Amino acid sequence: MADKNSLEFKLEPSATPLHASKRTKLLENPGFGTLFTDHMAMIRYSETDGWHDARITKREPILMDPASSVLHYAQEIFEGMKAYRLADGATALFRPEENARRFQASARRMAMPELPEKLFLDSVEALVDIDREWFPSVEGGSMYLRPFMFASEVFLGVRPAKEYLYLVIASPAGGYFKSGASAISIWVSEQYSRAAPGGTGAAKCGGNYAASLVAQAEAIEKQCDQVVFLDAAEHKWVEELGGMNLFFVMDDGTLVTPPLGGTILPGITRESIITLAREEGLTVVEEPYSIDQWEADAASGKLVETFACGTAAVVTAVGTVKSAEGEFSIGSGGPGQLTEKLRRRLVDIQRGVAPDQHGWVKRLFDA
Repeated sequence: MADKNSLEFKLEPSATPLHASKRTKLLENPGFGTLFTDHMAMIRYSETDGWHDARITKREPILMDPASSVLHYAQEIFEGMKAYRLADGATALFRPEENARRFQASARRMAMPELPEKLFLDSVEALVDIDREWFPSVEGGSMYLRPFMFASEVFLGVRPAKEYLYLVIASPAGGYFKSGASAISIWVSEQYSRAAPGGTGAAKCGGNYAASLVAQAEAIEKQCDQVVFLDAAEHKWVEELGGMNLFFVMDDGTLVTPPLGGTILPGITRESIITLAREEGLTVVEEPYSIDQWEADAASGKLVETFACGTAAVVTAVGTVKSAEGEFSIGSGGPGQLTEKLRRRLVDIQRGVAPDQHGWVKRLFDA
């Protein structure tokens, strides 16, 4: 069996990469999640051979048997992360070790093999390296990276699979929200729940997102950008958006954010914001916050800002909250001073504009 912690990636460059002129044209307006680079990383796993067959190869369709386990029992996990161009032209990742560890935690919850941290990092870095010409030049542009793993064993029995396929694909990215608004509007889902105690809420698995799509569609129908979920037991406590964590800024500067407890994804951006806020001398409280309190605090002026955060959108102000009972605005309905300050601090670290005092930025290669 190969050493699962140390595999050499076989390099198989695409024989038909996209022509530079066409690539340049596409990168002028990359959007989010619809444009992809020439290559992908791949590692296979089997119960007998462990992790093996590591390669960087042409991005192309995957041949799957109709009885592949993932198609029937949804053993699948993924990560979302970005590669950035730093101020000096170098390329870097932001806290990739945390993505690797969260990927392992998701695997444990989904009864899947844990990919060693080194293999995770090596796969991401090798893909960014070979497709480095795909970085968009638009302001705020980045390379969105999607590591994922699924059960590839061909069988129909209900048990953890014995074979898995791990892949990483890359997508040049611009802004996340199509509206381009300075603050987003969100819809309160009162009929649907994202996660429940003992479930998979803390794992980054596709099933969580599949379960959220009907609520997200409802939000769009109500002309909102995102949906916010309440707890499954009482439908009272605010948990998170369909893909982002939430923070509430009080008039005394205190930040409140729903606590992690198995139903909320432990966001890496969330943890980074907590660290930066405390460095600013702010009090950050991780405690339950009800939907009724949210509305009451917004009306009284006690709540001055609300923002959502995640890898894709980074930090985004929440301006309006709508539900079947009505709607309310937060502050002026736009981004507040603290939201903007924390966003700028985080982005400046990610882009190499501000000093990285935490060792969060991992440089990959120079310009």
